[in-house]
Amino acid sequence: MATTAASKPPLVQKLRGLTGEVVKFGIVGLSGVVINFAVFWVCINGLGLASLRSNIAATVIAIATNYLGYRYWLYRDRDAASRKREITLFLVFSGIGMLIETGVLAFTVYVLHLDSHYEQLGAKVIGLAVATVFRFVSYRTWVFTALPEPEPAAVASTADAAHAAHTADGQELAAQAELMLVTEQIRYAKAE
Repeated sequence: MATTAASKPPLVQKLRGLTGEVVKFGIVGLSGVVINFAVFWVCINGLGLASLRSNIAATVIAIATNYLGYRYWLYRDRDAASRKREITLFLVFSGIGMLIETGVLAFTVYVLHLDSHYEQLGAKVIGLAVATVFRFVSYRTWVFTALPEPEPAAVASTADAAHAAHTADGQELAAQAELMLVTEQIRYAKAE
């Protein structure tokens, strides 16, 4: 069966879908950022932890809350056949994102010697921005994979099978109708 232009969504429709996905990703991510910065601030100021330890604790808590948002809101329609694989990949890519974010913070504090709380927050913003781009690409590409689209041959064979079943049902129905007509004709003939 030939692929028609109607079976492929136009570029505008794909971009519209991607825009919606980016907005939802941003909403979930923004909630994670709020949690991340709040925990980071409490760890640095309230608990007196070092900046890297505070960053790791804050990021781990944000990762956990973000997973719930991504899985049950943004990517709820994606393939969830293998949750173990999904969670493993999510944690791996989130961990890489955390390393990116923590690396930027470590570079700022230990190499550039910018270690006031506000300078650390600024470094955290930059690291988080870079890590967010990495996470978006990796989550949508490898973690929350889209359900595979049916192949045109499979769609055609399914349609052909449905048509054949419909035709067979129609032939069977026609045979039953003819049998009923013959029976009625015999009954009328006997009544006369």
